[in-house]
Amino acid sequence: MLLCVDSDAAARTATAETLRDAGFTVAEAATAGAARERFDDDLEGVVTEQTLSGGTGLELVADVRDAVPDTPCVLFTDVPVAEIDTAAFGDLVVEYVPKDAPNARSEVVDLLNHAVAFRDQTAYPLPENEEARLAALEQHAANPGELGESFDRLTELAAELFGVDAAAIGLIDTHEQRFLACHGVSLGPMDREDTICTYAILDDGVTVIEDTEEDPRFAENEGLEAANIRFYASAPIETGSGEAIGTFCVYDDEPRGFSARDRELLSLLGDEAMEQLTLRRRLREVDDE
Repeated sequence: MLLCVDSDAAARTATAETLRDAGFTVAEAATAGAARERFDDDLEGVVTEQTLSGGTGLELVADVRDAVPDTPCVLFTDVPVAEIDTAAFGDLVVEYVPKDAPNARSEVVDLLNHAVAFRDQTAYPLPENEEARLAALEQHAANPGELGESFDRLTELAAELFGVDAAAIGLIDTHEQRFLACHGVSLGPMDREDTICTYAILDDGVTVIEDTEEDPRFAENEGLEAANIRFYASAPIETGSGEAIGTFCVYDDEPRGFSARDRELLSLLGDEAMEQLTLRRRLREVDDE
C-alpha cells in the first residue's frame, strides 16, 4: 500500500488517482496525524506534501522511517527546497519532486516504481538505514583511489598483526562491493549478494565467522571457495552518525578463532580507515570553497 498525504483534497485525489492508474494500492490522508495511523508493515511507500495539518512532510517521513525502515518516500510539494529546513533532519534521505515540474506526477510514479522494485527484488538483507548509508557513502567515496598507498599499508599491517593470509578494505555500494586495498589476495568488484560483508554491515561491531563452510549463508559460495577463504572477520568502516559504508576485513584459508583483543584491534583499524576517508572528504570540501 502507498500512502498519499496532502491537506489539499483536490491535489491529494489527483495524485492518488495517478498512483492507482500505475497499479498501486493507495490510501489517502489529509493530516499528519491521520497518516501516522496508517503506518504498518504493508506500507510500500509514502508521497507527502511538505505543508500539512499537524506537522510537516519531513517530520512525517522521519516518523515513517522509525516505524517502517527503508520505506521509499517522496516529498511532492509546492514548497521550494530552499525553504525546507533539511539540516534539521540530518541524514534523512527523501526524494523531492516540485508539483510545478513538467510531468511531475509521472516522475513520482517512476521514482516509486524503481524504489519498490529494488526493495522487493533485493536478494540480500538491507540495513535499516540503507538510504542514509548510501548517501553517506556518496559523500566519502569520491576519488577513493587517492588513499591507495595509505590503505595498502593498513591491510599489510593487519595481515601481519593477526597472522592471517589476507586483509582488505572495501566499500559497499547499492549493488556491489569494491575494494580500495587488498593484501595477500586480489579481489575485484563483487556482486553484493555474494559478499560476506553485505551481512557484516548488519551487525553491531566486529563480525567473526570462524569457518565459512559451517555457516549456511556461505557454505556454497563459489567466490569464497575460489579465493580459498575459510575464516573471515571484519570491522565496520562507520561514519560518526552510524552508517557502515564499508568493512575492514581479514581472511585465512583455515578455520580459526579470534580473541576479544583481536576484535578490539580490528575495530581500531576500521576506525582508522574511516578517519582517512573523512579527512579526504574535508580536504575536498575546502578545495571546493
